[in-house]
Amino acid sequence: MKLMSREQIETLAGFKSEDYLTTSFYLDTDKSRRTKKEINLSFKNLLNKNQALINDFDLAREKKESLFKDLEKIRRFFNQNSNSYRSSGLAIFSCSKKDFWHIFNLPNPPRNMIVFDHNPYVRPLSAMLDEYHSICALLLDRREAIWYEIFMGDISLLQNLIADVPPKVREGGWEGYESKRIERHVATHLHEHFKSTGQVTFDLFKKNHFDWLFVGCGDEHWKKFEPLLHPYIKNRLKGRIRTKPSDSPDKVLSESLKLEKILKKEEEEEIVVRLISELEKGGLAVSGVNDTLKKLNQAEVQTLVVTRNFSKQGKICPKCNFLYLDEPRCPSCQVKTEKVVDIIDEAVEIAMNKKCQVKHVTPPSKLRRYGNIGAFLRYKT
Repeated sequence: MKLMSREQIETLAGFKSEDYLTTSFYLDTDKSRRTKKEINLSFKNLLNKNQALINDFDLAREKKESLFKDLEKIRRFFNQNSNSYRSSGLAIFSCSKKDFWHIFNLPNPPRNMIVFDHNPYVRPLSAMLDEYHSICALLLDRREAIWYEIFMGDISLLQNLIADVPPKVREGGWEGYESKRIERHVATHLHEHFKSTGQVTFDLFKKNHFDWLFVGCGDEHWKKFEPLLHPYIKNRLKGRIRTKPSDSPDKVLSESLKLEKILKKEEEEEIVVRLISELEKGGLAVSGVNDTLKKLNQAEVQTLVVTRNFSKQGKICPKCNFLYLDEPRCPSCQVKTEKVVDIIDEAVEIAMNKKCQVKHVTPPSKLRRYGNIGAFLRYKT
């Protein structure tokens, strides 16, 4: 299954086994960067290392057996599919004793890892999905309009439109009244073409709910077309790309990905600047692990902002599901807390379960000075 939506991640994050650990497996399978031999060797070393770790775990025999079975199922799947596998990354989540088994084909190579925990380790998926927006690329000239959908590095045709616009008046071919009449006739048809293009774009937005609109259009047409766009569409218009309707989908994708990368970096910088501004004026924001976890426990977080790959050990209350850095007992219910490998990952999962937005920021950024994590709040207490 290809990773495509936040709903997929939320479904994974909602799984929790109280009795048995879940195995989360990530592997870089990008054959454009690594040879088949290198990928196979990384896979073998990763599984062997974690098989040895299981032997050292202080767990009941049946719990260890479940983990060993997870690794064996992963080994079998990889051996059967490695030759034909085409995605840049592979993620597998398994809890054999609970018949839990999910496979995801990833558009980007992840860091090679295996994590054993009660919950699936979904933070790399969340970070990966956060890198992408649903994009509509519109290519327009005086006779044709074509729309593409672009998401997670893939492009697909949405719709195309051919207009009955007469050719331009040849220079010197007509004179006087007749020439002006034909020019007006052509201009009317061109206006109707642009108007229809704007309406189709709005209809596609209502159907597909794209985040961003990129437009490939010559300057001579842009001035006439842009005013005809619906206000909702103008709000999603993020830039223009050097493409035309006759260009190949590969060129459209390449130009769109270049613009997406620029916009993504600007978006990350903007959200950090907004967070710092709120912090400095004492507004609806917090930063640092302790304060952010406290507000997350109190269900006050609206948007969680975290540096990619930032991690920290911590504690979780098995009863309240509250998160702490080092509380031996939950201050709320006095139940003994349990250690977790990565409290930041737990925070991301809980935020997603609470329908909070999660924004990942690529380092280096100014967020580091504020503890690599922060949050916008729903209200101030």
